[in-house]
Amino acid sequence: MSQTTHPAAARPAPTAEAASKRGILLVFAGLMVTMLLASLDQTIFSTALPTIVGQLHGVDEMLWVTTAYILASTIMLPVYGKLGDLIGRKGLFIGAIAIFIVGSIIGGLAQDMTMLIVGRAVQGLGGGGLMLLSQAIIADVVPARERGRYMGIMGGVFALSSVAGPLLGGWFTDGPGWRWGLWMNIPLGILAIASALFFLRLPKNTKGRPRIDWSGMGLLAIASTCLVLVTTWGGTTYDWDSPTIVGLIAGTVVAGVAFVLVERRAPEPIMPLHLFKDRNFNLTTAAGLIIGIAMFGALAYLPTYLQMVTGVNATQAGLLLIPLMAALLITSIVSGQLVSKTGRYKWLPIVGTVVVAISLALLSTMTPTLPVWILCVYLAIMGLGLGMSMQILILIVQNSFPNSEVGTATASNNYFRQIGASVGSAVVGSLFVAKLADLLGQRMPGGGSGIAGGSNSFTPEAVQKLPAVIRDVIVGAYNDALTPVFLYMVPLMVVAVVLLCFVTEKPLATTIERDIVAETLEIDGATRVNLGDDLGVSVRATDSAPEASPAIG
Repeated sequence: MSQTTHPAAARPAPTAEAASKRGILLVFAGLMVTMLLASLDQTIFSTALPTIVGQLHGVDEMLWVTTAYILASTIMLPVYGKLGDLIGRKGLFIGAIAIFIVGSIIGGLAQDMTMLIVGRAVQGLGGGGLMLLSQAIIADVVPARERGRYMGIMGGVFALSSVAGPLLGGWFTDGPGWRWGLWMNIPLGILAIASALFFLRLPKNTKGRPRIDWSGMGLLAIASTCLVLVTTWGGTTYDWDSPTIVGLIAGTVVAGVAFVLVERRAPEPIMPLHLFKDRNFNLTTAAGLIIGIAMFGALAYLPTYLQMVTGVNATQAGLLLIPLMAALLITSIVSGQLVSKTGRYKWLPIVGTVVVAISLALLSTMTPTLPVWILCVYLAIMGLGLGMSMQILILIVQNSFPNSEVGTATASNNYFRQIGASVGSAVVGSLFVAKLADLLGQRMPGGGSGIAGGSNSFTPEAVQKLPAVIRDVIVGAYNDALTPVFLYMVPLMVVAVVLLCFVTEKPLATTIERDIVAETLEIDGATRVNLGDDLGVSVRATDSAPEASPAIG
């Protein structure tokens, strides 16, 4: 196919350019609603779970309310990424939202834990595509040079929902009822679908009937399921050396090896192995996995630490995380603007990762007597670093591949980051629980067995009611068990810094490379023009990937 450049794209007419900006903003608003749906749903039940499992009589199944969602969404990440590249993203995007709404309805009508868990699993099947497809759709309509500002706002939405989710969950639980945390997804989801139907115009697939990699999808699902269950059950539900965990680890390895063998022969592999031949993809994916371990490993137990050590309730513990999320929100948006303005990006994730390492080192110095405002400063420092890193790493990955593979590349990067989050939470949890049990055994006769329910029944409320002498021992054990874990993660962050130093800073693309025909776009009665004219950028049709751009500097 010959390469063509549309003259109107170079100098768009004022009316077309205005329509373009308005159209992109309308699309972007719909994507933000969708990302809000996905990110809120990951956190909104954190404060409501005790009430939910009490009403549905399923305390022993509480873990599955979150595990079902994480497992389903992790499995679907690469599926949505590949199918989006093969058949187009608009239909998939609307379908993912619809599935998410159906899952919300099932969960909202749940009369027992089994139905709620099924609803959460269905939500995960749709939720896996919400955030991923939003990121990929931005790559469809905005060139990499301008994409930084949009990606930064996306990171800000994630930060906002991380704080708003637990607060909304607590408010619903104390007010109209926890089910409204599910019912609210229906109008928001319908709004997102309407936005996609009326404003979203994406390239059409012209390659004919796609060949789906069913074997690869199945093997990756098996490997992902085994790995997520290992990280969820290991050290808690089952001992690490139990036959169940050993069997799951073996299943992960066998399915992983079989997956690689299948992908080498598949005509349209769900996770093409040639992705791993790209230097920037490997470096940023590895760094993203490490950052996921550190971020989610730290955040998983900080709320519990705050409740135990400072004596605050669950809602107040969520509020104490606001400095982290506020800093993440600000730096995510500012860093995106800087990238779009200057075109330079390599230094941001390097500096951000160093800042995260510093924050982890500071958190490792916490003591039970540390003033709360100082702890909030430490958390804000972590937020500054995360805001400079997370979305920029995705942008680097997307800039390394042609538009026809951007969904697959983004999905693969997100998949490994999600795996890092699961592994991080599991490893931190195991180290924390083992150290806590050891310290309680040393400092309290019988490890607290003399107290009703033993150490397994320690709750923040129960600990605060204990005599001061016993309470101080328990609080000290919690502090001394968790703080060293933060220090253990600092060397990991140093490894991430070293990896990012070897990233090649390729110029951010100012065009959108396509090997499929662009669909026309008509917004608010604007003149019917080519997609490239709408964006005010050059859209180049090509039947091959673009040649690698030279490094900057």
